[in-house]
Amino acid sequence: MPILSVDHVTTYRYRRAVGFGEHRILFRPRDSYDQRLLAASLTVTPEPESLRWIHDVFGNCVAVARFRGRAQELRFVARITLEHTPEPPLSFALAPHAARFPFAYEPDEMPDLARCIERQRPDPGDAVLAWARGFLEPDGTAETRALLAAMTAGIRRDFAYEARTEKGVQDPTETLRLRRGSCRDFALLMIEAVRSLGMAARFVSGYIYVPERDGAALHVGGGSTHAWVQVYLPGAGWVEFDPTNGIVGNRDLIRVAVARHPGQAVPLHGSWIGRPEDFLDMAVTVRVTERDEAAPPAPSPAPVASVRLVAAD
Repeated sequence: MPILSVDHVTTYRYRRAVGFGEHRILFRPRDSYDQRLLAASLTVTPEPESLRWIHDVFGNCVAVARFRGRAQELRFVARITLEHTPEPPLSFALAPHAARFPFAYEPDEMPDLARCIERQRPDPGDAVLAWARGFLEPDGTAETRALLAAMTAGIRRDFAYEARTEKGVQDPTETLRLRRGSCRDFALLMIEAVRSLGMAARFVSGYIYVPERDGAALHVGGGSTHAWVQVYLPGAGWVEFDPTNGIVGNRDLIRVAVARHPGQAVPLHGSWIGRPEDFLDMAVTVRVTERDEAAPPAPSPAPVASVRLVAAD
């Protein structure tokens, strides 16, 4: 099984020394059967006055940092090493009653899934619903795996990817109209489309490994944090779908956080204290590589924290 390493560097520069408010950091991968965290370290300059770790309502690991003093630059370097177990696409087993859409969730699951089925964004004229229904057969049914795979591939095929550094996510109707967006825009479009059909879906933030073949990158969305979708399917549980790259399953995807909507999974969020014109620029680089299993292990976890805001690409 591959061992992947992540180097994530974010630097904020200011015209003069500014103060920093509380920062919340959400980048530590979730340990699971398909990804096992081997090592993690975070170096921050200037060093926070205090750092505490919590689990949010979704079970994501969040660091909360507080600072004292002022500085002209805020920089952190995160290094992560994990063991990743890719699963073959469409290999997930479904409960017999869920093999074809539409299907029903178990009554005891519905209270927990309800908010992930409930639509979060307006859909004037049912544009997203109509787009989602376009993947169904004429009688309104479909093979469940084929339906979700076709929707994932359809976004990859019919929409143009563009990296966006500004805050926020496009409304799904805007993404449909423009036929372009970032990974978080495509993820939200698919989430709302899946929800419009009555299935539970949630937002995932993390990293993507971008291997090369014949000198060309096989995926887009590298170089920053990445976003994709999980859909809850009876018998299979939460299954990954990356509409930006047409990936079904977890291959090359490093899961950091899950949430009901994108605003709950901002990787790094905080504030700085100064004049608006004091801010100069922000630089973010993310590099995910496959490590030689014979190489020595990365340093043990040494958490420190911070930064103002980084959204998935």
